[in-house]
Amino acid sequence: MKVLFLTPWYPSEKDAMLGLFVQKHVEAVRAQGVDVRVIFSRGWIDLCRQWRALKREWGLPDVVQLNVIQKQGLLALWLKKKYKIPYVIVEHFTGYLPENKSVAESRWHIAFMKRICREAEVVMPVSEQLGKAMQSLGFQAKRWEIIDNIVDDFFFDTATKIDKKTNIKTLLNITCFDEPHKNVKGLLRAAKALSEKRQDWRLVLVGTGVDYREVRAYADTLNIPAGLVVWTGELTPGEVAEWMHKSDAFVLSSRYETYGVVLAEAVAAGIPIVSTPVGIAEDVADIIVPQEIAQGDAKRFADYMETVLWNSELISKNNKKVSKDRFSTQAVGKKLKAVYASCMDYSAQ
Repeated sequence: MKVLFLTPWYPSEKDAMLGLFVQKHVEAVRAQGVDVRVIFSRGWIDLCRQWRALKREWGLPDVVQLNVIQKQGLLALWLKKKYKIPYVIVEHFTGYLPENKSVAESRWHIAFMKRICREAEVVMPVSEQLGKAMQSLGFQAKRWEIIDNIVDDFFFDTATKIDKKTNIKTLLNITCFDEPHKNVKGLLRAAKALSEKRQDWRLVLVGTGVDYREVRAYADTLNIPAGLVVWTGELTPGEVAEWMHKSDAFVLSSRYETYGVVLAEAVAAGIPIVSTPVGIAEDVADIIVPQEIAQGDAKRFADYMETVLWNSELISKNNKKVSKDRFSTQAVGKKLKAVYASCMDYSAQ
């Protein structure tokens, strides 16, 4: 089976993190014995040039996977019409979400996107929430499926779980410090409120980003007692996994997410989760924090944080028992390969 990935996002020398989730899907499918090639391009001329070169070397694919509905969709549609090559869509874009509805710049643009969506054999948003957002905007598909992002194997390694020799609880948050998106200030206000009740805990903030300095300056104005908030800066995926394994719980305060891979990583690491109702949180979180509380009621948000850290009986009762295997390279790779196989009959019609 030969599968062509078309994507505007993919890791490169300029940005090693851009589209990392697409690269992981590529690796998962290759691990299933599929011959995969990738065209990573943002410009139409470059897209056509790469396609012509690939066709000479590799021939025609059996299936095309379009990652995000952008101009690459024109190539997918053309291949379908000219050669009867079916295509599927994996959608990650936050622009469909009502909190960040930036999907269409014009009527023509959204009409084009809807046409690309309708012509696909299968459309796979990365969360049910994202799929519902697309449908609420009028996007239609022959078939909808949910496809998960992939968690690195070392998050599943329970042998690395670190024995704690302290009564201090650790609450972990991983963020890119994009404040309109991640609501870190709301999390910090809750930390301040919790500090006024008890101080046998710490909040570890992993990451950096465009609003990092602003958020740190804001934290200073809250006068949270020293040592309760730990700023690690940017870490490698392996270092993030280490923090997951030595933390008591994970907290996510985002205003919106299409998926929230950090939630899947927390599931893989086996720690409880308290989260706003974003991305896959409704599937995996032990405690859901309503958005109005996460953004505007610091004391109640602090109560949720306290519960996830100290009320293990409630967490055990509420735990949704999502299988860790759901997020593994093997599980996601098998599902994608099965979807491709289900589309192969189209070319024979």
